[in-house]
Amino acid sequence: MPAAGSVYLVGAGPGAVDLLTLRAARLLARADVVIYDRLSNEELLALAPAQAEKIYAGKRGGGGRAMEQEEINRLLVEKAQAGLTVVRLKGGDPFIFGRGGEEGLALAQSGIRFEVVPGISSAIAVPAFAGIPLTHRDFGSFVAIVTGHQEPNKQPEAAVPWTDLAKAACQRGTLVLLMAHARLHAITAELIAAGLPAETPAAAISHGTGAAQRSLVTSLARLAREVDSAQLAPPAIFVIGAVAGLRAQLQWFERRPLFGRRIVVTRSRAGAGPLADRLRELGAEVFELPTIAAQVPDDYAALDRALANLAGYDWIVFTSANGVQWFMRRLRELKLDVRALGQARLAAIGPATARALSDYGLLADAVPAEYRAEAIIPAIGRERIAGARFLIPRAQVAREVLIEMLREAGAAEVDVVATYRTVRPQPLGLASLRGRLAAGGIDLVTFTSSSTVINFSSLIGPLAPGQAAAVIGPITEQTARQYGFKVVASASDYTIDGLFAAVCEYFGIPPT
Repeated sequence: MPAAGSVYLVGAGPGAVDLLTLRAARLLARADVVIYDRLSNEELLALAPAQAEKIYAGKRGGGGRAMEQEEINRLLVEKAQAGLTVVRLKGGDPFIFGRGGEEGLALAQSGIRFEVVPGISSAIAVPAFAGIPLTHRDFGSFVAIVTGHQEPNKQPEAAVPWTDLAKAACQRGTLVLLMAHARLHAITAELIAAGLPAETPAAAISHGTGAAQRSLVTSLARLAREVDSAQLAPPAIFVIGAVAGLRAQLQWFERRPLFGRRIVVTRSRAGAGPLADRLRELGAEVFELPTIAAQVPDDYAALDRALANLAGYDWIVFTSANGVQWFMRRLRELKLDVRALGQARLAAIGPATARALSDYGLLADAVPAEYRAEAIIPAIGRERIAGARFLIPRAQVAREVLIEMLREAGAAEVDVVATYRTVRPQPLGLASLRGRLAAGGIDLVTFTSSSTVINFSSLIGPLAPGQAAAVIGPITEQTARQYGFKVVASASDYTIDGLFAAVCEYFGIPPT
């Protein structure tokens, strides 16, 4: 029998992917099994190993099957007894209305080692994103976090003491209601009947911390009616108390220039990060959909022959940062280093490729002014191409235009070797993204190459014509149009910085 594994009861935070704790991210990275609930952002599952088992344990709004709590408890025990590392990913914090205590008790009674990893509770984060501080020395001295969900079989003595809460709230207190949407009319009436003034400031925040966040501030007496009138949908947080009146001065998230915009960033997982982070800083909700992943080539033979004879080349032309990184990786695997490059000059197509070389202490001798293969000829100079021997380490499948141009310019030899191959991954959350695209819920899709367009279209399937896209370069633009996208922004500088600037210009904001 295998040694028992461990279970981690992990808070996934309030929804925004970048509000996950570092500890949670590290545990996800080494999980064998992830059991997640309905309020966990599915994008977080990408942090787990590809081979990890992902089990959905909850439903939203009554749709689909949900596991009973006893079934979840049993599953946690079984997976741990099989010797696996289990991450139980729960929305918000596992010990604040997350039933983490029940799961912890089940694990303790079965002798399973477990750890609790706190998460940022929606009870705290969502009001903060709406500009409502839960405490303020002039308006609120304490906070009560209360469930509005009423179990049908709960004994009267275990019911929420709304009368006592109303009296406390009269003494500069703040009430935060979770899961109260269905009973909001009854709850507000009970609070008023218990003596909480009808004009007490009250706020409702729906879908907090994301692009769909909607907020309103009113009075306790009008709260339920205005929530119905505005059609604020769950999940929602309700704040009752004087602090709710501070939102007019302190709201910040909804004032960001890209707030409410939903943008898809396509690229490799690592490559998408910088652009996604900058867009999030401006308030956009970003969906990272990796459409390209790099793997070892089918055969290293040609690359290994070239690496053994690097001194025989006059130029080595790198077409991408990936090409640099996989070239250097294979060099190390063969117990070689940069000294093997000999007297060969280096060319880099694009500043990102040049930066990748500089990470290894190498400076490019030629960097085209334009980020495309066709610009390499003037960058090197025809006089230095004639009679020279070239090595091009690149992806296993790529455009042939560079090879043809070098040969036409008089190169004595052009050897092309595969340092890596690109594959199309199977990212999570495809069904959800398809639904958003079909409903017109995505403002912009960004593409950095023709392959990202092709792979995205293959993963998503047919799109409604006219989906807006932002692209790098004329070749990517042409491919995007062929696949039915309406190209609304095209980077004149063929870099991630250029793409970011083009997106900002499209939305009418200055880039930062």
